[in-house]
Amino acid sequence: MQIQSKLAIGLSVLMVAIIALLTLTPVTAPSLGSIEHADKIYHALAFAGLALPIATLRPGWLVVAVPVYAAFGGLIEIIQPFVGRDCSFADWVADLTGVGLGIVAGRILVACARPFRNREICGQ
Repeated sequence: MQIQSKLAIGLSVLMVAIIALLTLTPVTAPSLGSIEHADKIYHALAFAGLALPIATLRPGWLVVAVPVYAAFGGLIEIIQPFVGRDCSFADWVADLTGVGLGIVAGRILVACARPFRNREICGQ
């Protein structure tokens, strides 16, 4: 298995563990001041971070990863009432939005890095 594949899987598994821990424990997130619905921002950022490694390192896997991420977000919302948190369709939509943002960010990263990828360290 290539190093990019291992890195993509490892980072994704790490993000799943972090998201599960933060969303399935009865801890409240810090306030973002006067921003309404700050928890939606947290959801979007978390799922953007989840999608970013695959979008950057193994974009071909997105065909499988996106439905898995969507199901993961939905499963979290279904489980949350059992751990003292609220089930929210809006949170799931924020998760999906985050996945989209992570994919876009990952593809932009790849496009921006492409000119530097083929250069030698000392050659140019």
